[in-house]
Amino acid sequence: MRIGELAKATGTTARALRHYEQAGLISSERASNGYRVYDERAVVRVGNIRYLLAAGLTLDDVRVFLPCLDGDVAAAPPSDRGLRVALQRLAVLNQRIAAQTEARDRLETALQQAVGGRVRPVA
Repeated sequence: MRIGELAKATGTTARALRHYEQAGLISSERASNGYRVYDERAVVRVGNIRYLLAAGLTLDDVRVFLPCLDGDVAAAPPSDRGLRVALQRLAVLNQRIAAQTEARDRLETALQQAVGGRVRPVA
């Protein structure tokens, strides 16, 4: 299938697919006209990549899961290396959330002081 067909089948964009290919997560052949051509297994692989990215992993993190990207990543037992990567990513995300929460709290306090407590949080 061509890149547009794979994008449609996986709910992603051709640009994202080219990015995954550049990162070494998927591969394609070239047709005589130069178009990228993917086999049917790419649908599962891209679905797994998107699942891992949606879970908060980065493309670099996803590389650890290359040996199992063609199967059911969500149902497979985690490897020790995969668990380490996921735990490290979770720690990074928790640090970022804590830093953003502190920044929000400082800004909210400064605004309340500036306007005499008349600040309503915006949802």
